[in-house]
Amino acid sequence: MNVSEALHRRSSVRAFLPTSVSDDTIRELLELAGRAPSGGNVQPWRVYVLNGEALTSFVKFLNGRSIEAPGYAVYPAGLPEPYRSSRYDLGEAMYELLGIAREDKAGRFGHLARNFMFFDAPAAIFCFVDKVMGPPQWSDLGMFLQSFMLAATDAGLDTCPQEAWVNWAGAVHEYVGAPENEMMFCAVALGHRDPLAPVNALVSERRPVDEWTRWVRPQ
Repeated sequence: MNVSEALHRRSSVRAFLPTSVSDDTIRELLELAGRAPSGGNVQPWRVYVLNGEALTSFVKFLNGRSIEAPGYAVYPAGLPEPYRSSRYDLGEAMYELLGIAREDKAGRFGHLARNFMFFDAPAAIFCFVDKVMGPPQWSDLGMFLQSFMLAATDAGLDTCPQEAWVNWAGAVHEYVGAPENEMMFCAVALGHRDPLAPVNALVSERRPVDEWTRWVRPQ
């Protein structure tokens, strides 16, 4: 598989099979992702792996806990166009595949809650960053995570990046034993997609390149 194929095949999978992923495979993916670009070679990512029983134990650990105030805003307040429509349209397309009507609030909340079961994936990573780091290092995290997901795709695996875990950052921090100077950024669920799950047929629409690109010519 070449890079172009991996970019086209990668998607956010929201229903996984129970097929296990070995620690050795996850280590190989992390080593590859560690080659991601990093300004000044700072390599700000800090990763905690939950695989198999550790993941099951963590989900049980959350039982009875309340959702926390998020450590950062996943989306800006008052998200303007065209960004608002892109987000809204994706959600509507997903719920249509799931057969959940707009007025079915319980059904929608039920699906959102599946985030916190990693969509039944057998493994996941949590990505943290030192609190002293700024926006350039958060950009490095994005490149690391994209590299990890493309490497997983190349290995025949599937992923789902999950910023929703910002609502459980304290519980994650406690369970994985992260030091106080580290802040959780997101999780990535890892495993094999369920090919029969309707939600995995979701393909996000992308705006044409000429909408967001300007070719600068000589003045």
